[in-house]
Amino acid sequence: MDESGFEKIANVASSKEAWDILEVAYRGNDRVRQVRLQALRGEFEGLKMEDKEQVTEYITRVEKVANQLGKNGEPMPASRVVEKILRSLTDDFESIVCAIEESKDLSVLSVEELVGSLEAHEQRKRKKHEPHDQALKAQLDLDETWNTQSRGPGGRGRGGRGRGGQGRGRQGRGGCDRDDVEESTDPTRQ
Repeated sequence: MDESGFEKIANVASSKEAWDILEVAYRGNDRVRQVRLQALRGEFEGLKMEDKEQVTEYITRVEKVANQLGKNGEPMPASRVVEKILRSLTDDFESIVCAIEESKDLSVLSVEELVGSLEAHEQRKRKKHEPHDQALKAQLDLDETWNTQSRGPGGRGRGGRGRGGQGRGRQGRGGCDRDDVEESTDPTRQ
């Protein structure tokens, strides 16, 4: 106990009286506690997962507020925390939320079990999007390579049209000039 706490109880006659004084001093009186609980209840009910937030980060936020409620005299049952998490996830989790609600007994489901299921779902979704993202990156890299390699000394592309608008031939498929194709297939032009 620090000196200020000791000063508050230095002249009391019983340990019960000292305890009551310290309880009010450190926990606050009933009115202050009720106001604090009301604010925490509002915060708990208002929690929603952000679009770019990872599920573990969100669950940590929910548990933090639930623990603060418990410290202030309103213990939060695990089932209520689980229900809150399931109600306030983003739409990306809608399918797994439905599966969990239909297949598990929410009154006995622990937060840890829920975290495991939701993390697995989040990782599967991430892996599903990775090949698509990698394919787009590969396509962009290929396009950039094609554009870089196809530019001639004057910075013109294979289309053959320079600043003057004069081309070397008619455009064929794929942006290549017909003359370019003839050059590559004509053995006398090499």
